[in-house]
Amino acid sequence: MSIEKLIRTGNGIIRMRENEGVFYNMEFRGTTVLAVKKNENVAMAADGQVTLGNTVMKGNAKKVRKIFDGKIIVGFAGATADAFTLFERFETRVKEYNGDITRAAVELAKDWRMDRALRRLEAMLLVADKNKILLISGTGDVIEPEEGVIGIGSGGSFAYSAALAYMDSADLPAGEIALKSLKIASKICIYTNDNFVMEEI
Repeated sequence: MSIEKLIRTGNGIIRMRENEGVFYNMEFRGTTVLAVKKNENVAMAADGQVTLGNTVMKGNAKKVRKIFDGKIIVGFAGATADAFTLFERFETRVKEYNGDITRAAVELAKDWRMDRALRRLEAMLLVADKNKILLISGTGDVIEPEEGVIGIGSGGSFAYSAALAYMDSADLPAGEIALKSLKIASKICIYTNDNFVMEEI
């Protein structure tokens, strides 16, 4: 008979399951999503790995999608079901505010903070249109990156660092920077593979 328990961490509450006296994280997790804005182009890319505890369950998940007639890109990281819930909430807000991602993001962040059910969701969203990139977090933050680059997920910091270096030192378009940076992250982060999906506007 397996035993499950909830553990409170710095990132929230996770479900653990016992196997031969050892507790494993049983949430679907892990990913790297990177958004890059350079000149008039915006690219968002993510790897395809989905991890359940210490097992790779899927290698070709699509975590970056276009909405609003292809004018907005959304990427998500975190617990899979939670991420999809927030994705759907954001899409609803985008339609409500006729494509204004700033207003949609602020309203979603308010909901996320104030709604008791949403507060339990463990995920993050990156959203972008042709003019800006925004990070939406469960703490109620809506952040526009200063350098035109931002990464989330388990390998987000690795991809972010690589992208900043490419932005400063290479004459590459946004899409190529995003893919090259994710490639570096995939070599470092065990929760990130090299099966990338990218969308551009």
